[in-house]
Amino acid sequence: MTTKDFGIDFGTARVVIYAEGKGVVLDEPAVIAVNANTGKMFACGEEAYAMQGRAPASIEVVRPLAKGVIADFDYACMMLRYFMQRVCAYKVIKPRAAVSVPALVTAVEQRSFMDAVYSAGARQVMLIEESMAAAVGAGLDVEAPRGCMVVEIGAGTTDVAVMSLKGVASSCSRRVGGDAFDEAIMRYIRQKHRLLIGSLSAERLKIEIGKATDGEEEKCTTVSGRDAVSGLPRVCEITSREILEAVYEPLQEVLHTIQNVLENTPPELSADIYDNGIILTGGMAQLRGMTALVSATTGICCRVADDPMHCVARGAAMSLKYIHMLHSGVYDIGKFLYDGSTTLTN
Repeated sequence: MTTKDFGIDFGTARVVIYAEGKGVVLDEPAVIAVNANTGKMFACGEEAYAMQGRAPASIEVVRPLAKGVIADFDYACMMLRYFMQRVCAYKVIKPRAAVSVPALVTAVEQRSFMDAVYSAGARQVMLIEESMAAAVGAGLDVEAPRGCMVVEIGAGTTDVAVMSLKGVASSCSRRVGGDAFDEAIMRYIRQKHRLLIGSLSAERLKIEIGKATDGEEEKCTTVSGRDAVSGLPRVCEITSREILEAVYEPLQEVLHTIQNVLENTPPELSADIYDNGIILTGGMAQLRGMTALVSATTGICCRVADDPMHCVARGAAMSLKYIHMLHSGVYDIGKFLYDGSTTLTN
């Protein structure tokens, strides 16, 4: 691999670009701010993220991806082009890129990802399923004749897969992730405390005091918002226990996804997973008590991968070394190879 090759985690909440030999060269929120009148980009990444809920009417703050797929193609291309220009000078030689996608995306959605990355400046684009990229990035030996299981819990989707012999033996993907947790927190506080808060405040509560089990330390903090009755600003104290109650439903969806994959895994691979354990990656893997909850539910040892936020991008970058094998169909680590033409190579 050359430094002109990148692995891209084009996520619902963040865009991570990883270069083999250099590591993470970009990690920014997947948010763009545009002039509502001209459609031109006003800000992108961290700067645009800070504008959410605070921008004037003349500035539109957009998250181009929703639930793991591209919701606004034009803004997605604009955002990714800006990020790509920041990390590489591809005027002479354009980079190759491996891009992670959820397992449940349709053919049309796959094409949208490839078109967006190609228009952003890549000369060749490969798609790789998020769970496989996460497994490779977490250091799991996906080539061995032994089963390994990875759970990638991102902002928009949860992807669970069992890998063995360079392929996926059993998998399941659901459109539930960190965003669903944030929405549940916003809904809970509105119903219980009659307080309206924004997504940034809900995310802060999740990160600061959120937990997945009762066994974790109880914490409390305050959150500001608008009183749903009077319409005036108000401050409210929130506890970890309340956050746990708020996120019960999305937590159960994640657990059901994991159980579904385990129930459909061949017996021999199930034995391997019991011995090797379950690996968690993604932002939600860092929620306090998540490993304990998964272990208690499945009876299988569970741990968080090193640097879980960047496993997918790192794994996508590492997969580029197999691109010549993909083209011949020998290595089942990615799904498509795309060079900007109208034909997809499967």
